[in-house]
Amino acid sequence: MGTLIAGRYELDREIGRGGMGAVWLARDVVLGRDVALKRVGLLPGTDGADLERVGREARVSAMLNHEHVVAVYDLVTEGHDHWLVMEYVVSRNLGDVIRSSGSLDPDETAHLVGQAAIALAAAHRAGIVHRDIKPGNMLVTADRRVKLGDFGIARTRNDPTLTQTGMVTGSPAYLAPEVASGAGATPASDVWSLGATVFHAVTGAPPYETTENLIGALYRLVHEEPPRTDRAGWLAPLLLATMHRDPAGRWTAQQVADFLKAGAGRAVPPPLPVSMAPVSPPAAHETAVIPQTQPPPPRQSGPTHTARPRKKPWAAVVAVVLLVLALAGVGGWLATRDNDSPKGNTTTGSTSTDTGSETATDVPTADGMSQFITSYLDTVTSDPGSNWEMLTPKFQDASNGFGSYTSFWGTIAQARVSDIVADPESLVISYHVDYTMKAGKNRSDDVQLQLTYDDGTYLIDDEF
Repeated sequence: MGTLIAGRYELDREIGRGGMGAVWLARDVVLGRDVALKRVGLLPGTDGADLERVGREARVSAMLNHEHVVAVYDLVTEGHDHWLVMEYVVSRNLGDVIRSSGSLDPDETAHLVGQAAIALAAAHRAGIVHRDIKPGNMLVTADRRVKLGDFGIARTRNDPTLTQTGMVTGSPAYLAPEVASGAGATPASDVWSLGATVFHAVTGAPPYETTENLIGALYRLVHEEPPRTDRAGWLAPLLLATMHRDPAGRWTAQQVADFLKAGAGRAVPPPLPVSMAPVSPPAAHETAVIPQTQPPPPRQSGPTHTARPRKKPWAAVVAVVLLVLALAGVGGWLATRDNDSPKGNTTTGSTSTDTGSETATDVPTADGMSQFITSYLDTVTSDPGSNWEMLTPKFQDASNGFGSYTSFWGTIAQARVSDIVADPESLVISYHVDYTMKAGKNRSDDVQLQLTYDDGTYLIDDEF
């Protein structure tokens, strides 16, 4: 007979080990069922078992009676050891699945990670932030069911944060940039980690390699744009809307779950309203992971507008891609800066080297109109959020909304303008544009637009 814990749980063998403790297969001799027992170890800097952390995992997990969450049955003490009694799931974690099978295709990734997203959405509705979403905490059974486990560092909205060690918790390769820079974890940071898990699944490797140079990886995480991959297929909009540097610009876990459940070719969730405010600095009790050197300032480009799409054959899944890509340009705020401001929402036809705009005049000019359109086409494929603001409300409606607008420009890698003819009296401008397509045959078009002009600012009001 093996060791008996709390007079009830007979230990069999160790089946797992991680930063939060060792996990054993055991037999509940009272109910006659297999269970998993986690023996909680020590956190660095502590001189005893972290009872509050153990109790919090038990309370948090007990709140979630969900088919895709590993159930916690009991919390027991045996001598100086503390054990969580959990549902035993015959499974491999998603990280092991990827290691043995290689990268997953988008459909298989959606099926597996989608189940974890459903569980995470339920946790967020209950006011719980998981704080360690990663492939290793997603258990995959033989019939491809997934359960989300290890709420060991999760906390509820009303629980105090355990900060006596000054540590940032979570797995470095999947940390959200704001958490890596010392800010507190939120549902939005869980969503980043969910996206990083999708990235790992479709590429076969985490988005950040932390084994060789942890500090370098965390620096890139905080200061650089997220890595992208051409292996995501129809999951590309999800990666852009989860691994997004501004937490306010990320989808919710429920939106991720809905997107993954809908499958390829289905409509994407609507974009969230994005706050361009800088990230809040870490609280006094939180310690930044890496030195906070001054990041490069965000790129300043004059907002431009884009023409109404003439053809709309593209799937609606592209609708969110460029919204999120455009907002990724606010990069520097993640290093706890408070001096960033939103990009301007006007472009004048002027002489600024960044925007191609001119000093405001009392009347429109042909040069100003030409520079405005040139600037617009130079930036529209990479900054549609700003370009959208260069349409009048009337023309925004005529363009069938922001989703249709970004669907059009999401297929185009570059737009080169030529043969511009501008009439400042009628505010009509015509030009030839050559499109370099992201896929398929390149094409060209002749465009004629009606502009408006007010106090040095041009807007697009109509397309003929």
